[in-house]
Amino acid sequence: MSVLRHRSSVSVLVFAAVVALATIGCATSGGLGQVPSTPPTAAPSIDAGPPDETPAPSVSPSPTGSSGPSGSPSSTPSPSSTSETMIVRTYLVLGGEPGVTGLVPTLQVVPKTAGVARAAMEALLEMGTTPQISTHGVTVQAITSAIPNGTTLLDLSIKDGVATVDLSREFASGGGSASSFLRLGQVVYTLTQFSTVRSVLFQVEGQTVTTFGPEGIVLQGPQTRADFRDQLPTIFVDRPAFGAAANNPARITGNADVFEAAFRIALLDGSGKVLVDQHAMATCGAGCEPRGTFDVTLQYDVPKAQWGTLRVYEPSAKDGSPQDVRDYPVWLTPA
Repeated sequence: MSVLRHRSSVSVLVFAAVVALATIGCATSGGLGQVPSTPPTAAPSIDAGPPDETPAPSVSPSPTGSSGPSGSPSSTPSPSSTSETMIVRTYLVLGGEPGVTGLVPTLQVVPKTAGVARAAMEALLEMGTTPQISTHGVTVQAITSAIPNGTTLLDLSIKDGVATVDLSREFASGGGSASSFLRLGQVVYTLTQFSTVRSVLFQVEGQTVTTFGPEGIVLQGPQTRADFRDQLPTIFVDRPAFGAAANNPARITGNADVFEAAFRIALLDGSGKVLVDQHAMATCGAGCEPRGTFDVTLQYDVPKAQWGTLRVYEPSAKDGSPQDVRDYPVWLTPA
């Protein structure tokens, strides 16, 4: 368990993007960095958990004829259309003010393999510090990765719910405590998406890490998601992921650390019109350990499939004005 916690807004590189998630069942690669073309390896064959509840749109709204929902052609090679693929979640960092900045889930199409944990890690590391994520016309804060360029996966094993991940020395280089906590959190969240992984033990160049980074963050054994609550925004949506399909009705799940457990969730259409703005409650209010969770269903109406905005925010206790507003794109469909 981390004995040092720190919340800080990280100054990161701004980048543009492509989340190219393809036709379900026959997807092609897209942005989020180049899809690793590695063959099946000796990586652990583990349960990937239930199918992602928010797969990518099956068609692109763009007239450009791109292979994914981004509306922009991919600049990276795509696997053959006959290749089997799968969707994995990778966690990046959405920028913004304190309360907004923090980890954000994204989806990536990778070649299908039994070593799903390894595939997810390689996809995460392939992004470097300037992964590509399309905003689909939605105004969002910068999305980045705190994992240094050049970081490679040396080994990965899973036993009794603990994933032991061995990374190259680049992983521990540069950045202050905020960046270090974020990169650790990115790896922990990416690996614990799988039901058979509860925690992550970090190694660098084969040596188990007890103090990490230039500022000596103390790591006591395997790390869990709970160790990185300070790397989450005030309201953290885990499903749907950034650039994923919201479905209709839309099921929104995650956790929050808000006053009296109350906040709001909204969906906006492609023109910015509010389709629904609904009161929501977490299971526990501010300061709870663990954070309160939520599972909310939103019914909305659009005349045709389109990109829209998922918005979560906390009304000000003073005048009800939105604060800690977090936006990102989702694919909306008629009911």
